[in-house]
Amino acid sequence: MLNLAIVLEDSARTYPDRDAVVLGQTRLPFSAVNAAANQVANLLVSRGIKPGDKVALSSPNVPWFPIIYYGILKTGAAVVPLNVLLRGREVAYHLRDSGARALFCFEGTPELPIAQICHDGFEQADGCEQMFVVTANPEAPSPCDEIETLAQALVGRSPVFDSVATDATDTAVVLYTSGTTGQPKGAELTHSNLTLNALTAHRVLDGGEATDTHLIALPLFHAFGQTLQMHTAFAGGNTIVLMPRFDPAEAVELMLRESITHFAGVPTMYHALLSALPDQEAIDTIARSLRLALSGGSAMPVEIIKQVKEKFGINVREGYGLSETSPGASFTPRAGENRPGSIGKPIWGVEMKLVNDDWGDVPDSPDAVGEIAIKGHPVMKGYLNRPEATAEVLRNGWFRTGDLARKDADGYYYIIDRSKDMIIRGGYNVYPREIEEVLMTHPAVSLVAVVGVPDEKFGEEVKAYVVKRDDDPTTAEELLAWGKEQFAGYKYPRMIEIVEQFPMTATGKILKRELKTSS
Repeated sequence: MLNLAIVLEDSARTYPDRDAVVLGQTRLPFSAVNAAANQVANLLVSRGIKPGDKVALSSPNVPWFPIIYYGILKTGAAVVPLNVLLRGREVAYHLRDSGARALFCFEGTPELPIAQICHDGFEQADGCEQMFVVTANPEAPSPCDEIETLAQALVGRSPVFDSVATDATDTAVVLYTSGTTGQPKGAELTHSNLTLNALTAHRVLDGGEATDTHLIALPLFHAFGQTLQMHTAFAGGNTIVLMPRFDPAEAVELMLRESITHFAGVPTMYHALLSALPDQEAIDTIARSLRLALSGGSAMPVEIIKQVKEKFGINVREGYGLSETSPGASFTPRAGENRPGSIGKPIWGVEMKLVNDDWGDVPDSPDAVGEIAIKGHPVMKGYLNRPEATAEVLRNGWFRTGDLARKDADGYYYIIDRSKDMIIRGGYNVYPREIEEVLMTHPAVSLVAVVGVPDEKFGEEVKAYVVKRDDDPTTAEELLAWGKEQFAGYKYPRMIEIVEQFPMTATGKILKRELKTSS
């Protein structure tokens, strides 16, 4: 019997007075976080939530995220984390597809009114029965009519709760990940997947001490921030310092004030952080405490790796994984050589190999290229309610990733290309098929192809090529504005080019590589 909430509960027993979560002037010890999570669990049970149910959570990096997250887990229900940048239509899809019975959402800001957006999606999802709005000020009213605030719902709830003893193979979290065949799919991650991945990451990455402090600038609704930072930190009794939104100057200030020992980010974050360092004194102060710099999402430029080493005296530990692998699958070995461009070696309990299109093993040669397949404790149990999609990527315990790679003579893996059309924009996955299907609903659009084009700031940018219907007067600028309303902020195309026709194969398939080349 295993419940992922143990990573919080064990530290609450062992280090009750140690800071668990820090945001600004708010400092919550492990005992307080656990007690508040117990209140959330009692609330959910009183509202009919049972083991196996799904409960959605849309929140930036604020203390309520881990409180609600672990509170859901304690009931035996599964968490469905939602990207806070989703639009109402997208929220509704995730609620319906997951079968979520309840939704927690943060109130948001005037620029990003998360609660109103979530309420719009909640209204469209008949199966979702209740919604709670988390307000920064507990005394504040709900921004949504007739929707109670979490503060109101928790009045009188007991801070004591006996967590449900779930099976190791029960679903703990449903992480949504898109694909080339349309709508996002929910990867079912078990209590065993996530607990073992957190404990293994804690051991493989650094070992760590209970007094360590992690700066979390990556969104907690993403697998990277969730497992490799929040769960891993809590499993070791470490403190997490939250940033609701990454700001390099603020990150430097927090690293100085909180003596940060662990930082994780995508390459664009490191670039911004290095540019924000004010002087040598600040560099020396940060270097005295910083022990781990972790990177993922896309390959780290060699120059940034060199700068981190020069300024802080540590190597950037590059890693690799996907939502379907909890996510950690490989890292630069702690005692091994840092090889720029490499995603390292498989972590403890994980096997990796290269396969061809027919699942056959690729010959073990430094020049051989194949698709990465992963086997071991982090691999998901499957896609929620999608047996055919699951069968396409899972066979005999092996998960094929869609990423092409090679392996050198020492066992280090190097990503060569993505066999999927996925775009990585600033560390976020954007899947062209989803964008294309929505753009095709515009009355002016006859055909569309979405590709990723190089971008200095975000690594890749989203560009749509559009063939319009005959004589339609709609401009590219009008399509851009319409598209911005349809998608989360990281997804919508920043560029739209209207063309007469697409380059195609003899069988009518659009040659996206030629479109990329022409960009």
